[in-house]
Amino acid sequence: MPNRLVETIPAQAARLGDREAYRFCWRKDGEWLPTSWAEFALQVDVAAKALAALGLLEKDTIAVCSPNTPQILITEFGAFRNRIACIPIYASSVQAQFDFIVRDGGAKVIFVGDKHQYPMAYRHWKSNPSVKRIVVFKNDGLILHEDDTVTIFWDDFIRLGMNAPRETADEVKARSERGLPDDMATLIYTSGTTGEPKGVVISHSNYDAAIEKHMQILHAIKDTDLSMAFLPMSHILEKAWCYFCICRGLTIAVNYDPRVIADTIHTVHPNLMCCVPRFWEKVYAGVREKIEEMSPLQKAMIRRALKTGKARNLKYLRTGRRVPWLVEKEYRFWDARVFSRLKHAVGIPDPNFFPTAGAPLSDTICEFFRSIGIDIIIGYGLSETTATVSFFPPVGYEIGTVGVPLPGLDVRIDSNGEILVRGATVTPGYYNNPDANEAAFTDDGYFRTGDAGHFTTDGALVLTERVKDLFKTSNGKYIAPQMMESRLAENKYIDEVAVIGDRRKFVTALIVPNLSQLRAWAASQGIGTDDSETLMQDRRVIAFIMSEIEAYQKDIADFERIRRITLLPHHFSIMNGEVTNTMKVRRPVVSRNYADLIERMYSDDYPLASTPQQ
Repeated sequence: MPNRLVETIPAQAARLGDREAYRFCWRKDGEWLPTSWAEFALQVDVAAKALAALGLLEKDTIAVCSPNTPQILITEFGAFRNRIACIPIYASSVQAQFDFIVRDGGAKVIFVGDKHQYPMAYRHWKSNPSVKRIVVFKNDGLILHEDDTVTIFWDDFIRLGMNAPRETADEVKARSERGLPDDMATLIYTSGTTGEPKGVVISHSNYDAAIEKHMQILHAIKDTDLSMAFLPMSHILEKAWCYFCICRGLTIAVNYDPRVIADTIHTVHPNLMCCVPRFWEKVYAGVREKIEEMSPLQKAMIRRALKTGKARNLKYLRTGRRVPWLVEKEYRFWDARVFSRLKHAVGIPDPNFFPTAGAPLSDTICEFFRSIGIDIIIGYGLSETTATVSFFPPVGYEIGTVGVPLPGLDVRIDSNGEILVRGATVTPGYYNNPDANEAAFTDDGYFRTGDAGHFTTDGALVLTERVKDLFKTSNGKYIAPQMMESRLAENKYIDEVAVIGDRRKFVTALIVPNLSQLRAWAASQGIGTDDSETLMQDRRVIAFIMSEIEAYQKDIADFERIRRITLLPHHFSIMNGEVTNTMKVRRPVVSRNYADLIERMYSDDYPLASTPQQ
């Protein structure tokens, strides 16, 4: 029997025919064009023949480096029919990352999105002639280099498939029938917060198991739901979710440019969408800003509405209890007059649920959205586990946890607090990396996640910290930096945080303020706001942000408290390697790039106050 990802699109085309499989728009103000399941199946069939016509063999690999576009899905599902594995690469990667991944994965053909990724592929081919072809998805006026003899555009690639002889089609069919569950489907390189990326092998059996388990538990999904592909398809959460949606027969709206998601979401109005906490933090900050502009009476109404929403959704529905008639009646009143307006303002007037993972999300933000009827499904997973390890169940979820383990997964806590996972969705190992495999698995076959955690008495998993992110002060106290970083994300004046303190006397932080909010406050205090760098160094501004931080530190141990801060006039950079593509801080890189500023926080030259108590 063919693997699920090989047979699913032809099966959906036979079942759903002219129903919409996906929609796509290249430009911010362009038209969203639908594609039916029947047409999608034809596109995959042509791509499969084109890959074979390029001379690719079973067990070869191809690399795909592009912003989100349907061509990614068409190419990948065409590859699966040829028993070819795909290597997704973030479109924002730098040349060194790109070169390492393509070379380590042995990709024979490279697919790139547009003129922004083409130069990387071209430069790689110049030094690695084993690359047979480069295929560019979007021909937006791109002029190829004169000596480029391997690059073709998507239309040329499609013509290869359309003009392929009958023998090619027969070979593709034979390859798909020879497919085995342990065939590699995806070779996904971990961005990692430390060290060089490792190639995670995800087999067809890994995807089959993950999809089957989610089919069994996601009963709230409706056939009419629309899912937005917002996270990069090179991210395991988005990739596995898109595959699930295809197997479930849902329509996917593919968002090309993540920078315009605020506009896209108001045009498309998805019911489902995978997110990282950073998305909800920004939405929450925007909603809070709107609320603060309201009159006292309107603010009082919001408070009452949220109190009712919290009672109905968190006190009763969360615990499986019947909602009292009066509470339900009042909730419907506020839903019509307040919550529906908030949902429209966000761009999701008819939300179903929104899987969210990748980093901690503060309890306050989670409770807020749950109270207004936007069901954020907090989960936890890794590339090595084909995404989901645990998730919020519909009833009985505990805020402050990352939910309960996926059915069929064996999750336990090691003696050092590390989360260990064993099951059908766990990777068979890292690609051509025996040393990494030896370190990653226990003798009895559990995968070491690198995350610390514990179970509640009700069986929910609490994620405390990345084991590698835990640091110890010079006084021997362990600090979990992500806890405070997620807390501070609630503050409207703070955009990004990197907590510092490894082998230091006390804890400090690099803070990226929300400039629009900070400028408004500074202007109210008569502080000039024209020059961002000058604003960041103003003692009054530093003292103000420090006072905001203190409000979030009242219930933590003295040794965990942030004592000094430095304000940065710019965000941490993906290009410089300071954060991953999912906006997780890469602490070694941040510590290196900001070494001088960090040292100053521990010196007598710090612009504020006396030395903190140790």
